[in-house]
Amino acid sequence: MATNDMENLGLLLAALPPAPDGWVQAAQELPRVTRELDQLVARAEADAALRASVVADLSAALAAAGIEPTRRVVEDVRARLRDS
Repeated sequence: MATNDMENLGLLLAALPPAPDGWVQAAQELPRVTRELDQLVARAEADAALRASVVADLSAALAAAGIEPTRRVVEDVRARLRDS
């Protein structure tokens, strides 16, 4: 990309309104939530009783782990447990 193109891109980006606070907060929390999901799935894969508990009430298991059980998160964990 030419320097002039990069400068124009920078000007265009600077003209955009700031990201909504919710987007910024979600982006900041994503690494922590990803780590916690990875840990929960790994523990459920290693412990049959925990896995049964997680499968029986996934929303409660996520909430207990400090993860908001949004539809997307629940679907992701179900898929990961199904694939393991």
